[in-house]
Amino acid sequence: MKNQIGSFVIADPNKCTGCRSCELACFATHNEENNIRYTVGTVEIPVIPRLYLVKDEKFYMPIQCRQCEHAPCLNTCPVNAIKKENNVMIVNEEKCIGCKTCLVACPFGAIDLLPQYKDGEEVEQAALKESNKVAYKCDLCKDKEKIACVNACPQQALKLVTPMDDKKAKNKKAAASLLMANK
Repeated sequence: MKNQIGSFVIADPNKCTGCRSCELACFATHNEENNIRYTVGTVEIPVIPRLYLVKDEKFYMPIQCRQCEHAPCLNTCPVNAIKKENNVMIVNEEKCIGCKTCLVACPFGAIDLLPQYKDGEEVEQAALKESNKVAYKCDLCKDKEKIACVNACPQQALKLVTPMDDKKAKNKKAAASLLMANK
């Protein structure tokens, strides 16, 4: 089976204002259970998105998984908790043992180890339990119609990139330019 380059989200640091709309949209999308929509004042667990914002004095930029063709996280996971589905790296939280191998292997720093919260469990207790920690990363909002962070960004700083489609479009444009130049 030949590997294909999958889609991923990139950020334009020149457009990002650091508003964190992407983080909130990511959190809300990945925590929809029983059709509950989170709003201000209704969130009882920490807001933990699958991307995070890096701030510097001169720029802001969301960091998230690049869905690598030969994903180091997938190739290093000792329990096969990360799998590739439709060119997207997915973490099976049931299998993840929290060993941090994928976290260290990721060249983009796009994976974090975060606590799992069970219904009725106190937030502080869950955060302290080492065994409750699992890998979190962008999954391109699997099973959703739209990618939450891209859709929520008011500055349109985030963009879904599909390398093969982009390459084809560039090739067509170059061919059209050559045809026009030869007329």
